[in-house]
Amino acid sequence: MDKPRVRFAPSPTGALHIGGLRTALYNYLFAKQTGGTFILRIEDTDQTRYVPGAEDYIKEALEWSGLHLDEGPNQGGDYGPYRQSERKDMYAEYAHQLVKNGWGYYAFDTEEELDKKREEAEAKGETFSYDCNTRMDMENSLVFSEEEVNALMARGVPFTIRLKVPFGEAVSVNDIVRGQVTFQSELLDDKVMFKADGMPTYHLANVIDDHSMRITHVVRGEEWLPSTAHHVLLYRAFGWEDTMPRFAHLPLILKPAPASFINNKTVDLYADKFVEEFFKKNPDFTLKSKQDVRAAIRNG
Repeated sequence: MDKPRVRFAPSPTGALHIGGLRTALYNYLFAKQTGGTFILRIEDTDQTRYVPGAEDYIKEALEWSGLHLDEGPNQGGDYGPYRQSERKDMYAEYAHQLVKNGWGYYAFDTEEELDKKREEAEAKGETFSYDCNTRMDMENSLVFSEEEVNALMARGVPFTIRLKVPFGEAVSVNDIVRGQVTFQSELLDDKVMFKADGMPTYHLANVIDDHSMRITHVVRGEEWLPSTAHHVLLYRAFGWEDTMPRFAHLPLILKPAPASFINNKTVDLYADKFVEEFFKKNPDFTLKSKQDVRAAIRNG
């Protein structure tokens, strides 16, 4: 096997937080342990959330923490550019390829139309999802004829490109941390891959970049685990399954629960603490035993 290539891929939307730094640390240590390569990739496709100066802050934070880069926007490398905004033309080509090979479609639905669908679903106590159950009721190239689609594009009508998620398939991934994880495809939405502003979404750009940069292991927070099914489908759509990286989703960093946070899992612990403090302050209390006090607390 080739030496591992791992990447830390933050978005320049603000300061680097502790969870992001922990993810970078895991990637860095894995690369150093295995003689691999540690890469920084700036995922700046969401221009609406871009914060000037955030990229420099991220780089300085990594350097200050001793996480030295092998490849990145400043260091260069054989697989650049290392900013997604500089790889825009490549994403467009692959997005249209999805449509050509039957794994994607053009969607012309406006935000107003989508909002209306969401409101109608909420009125029924449901949640709207653009998926295999609803796609044929929407404004897209699966419904329109080729002539209609060409006419819409000729008029400059904005469109997105959505992933056409297959129906009735089990999408599985063997996660290094979680083990075998399986998703049912009919429960997945047809996520937007390419936006009307000409930029890819995270999902498309992420997979294309990991493939083209020959990333061998994707180590990231578990908040991205639900999206992994779409990423696996993209590897399948492009015929890249044989070179798909291994996934490892790290548990989230959570602050300790406050003393006031008591549930069925923590009540016994806090009851014991309370009993000890109570009997210290009330040595003449008339209940027969500490167990009686503990039971009274446990039973409310």
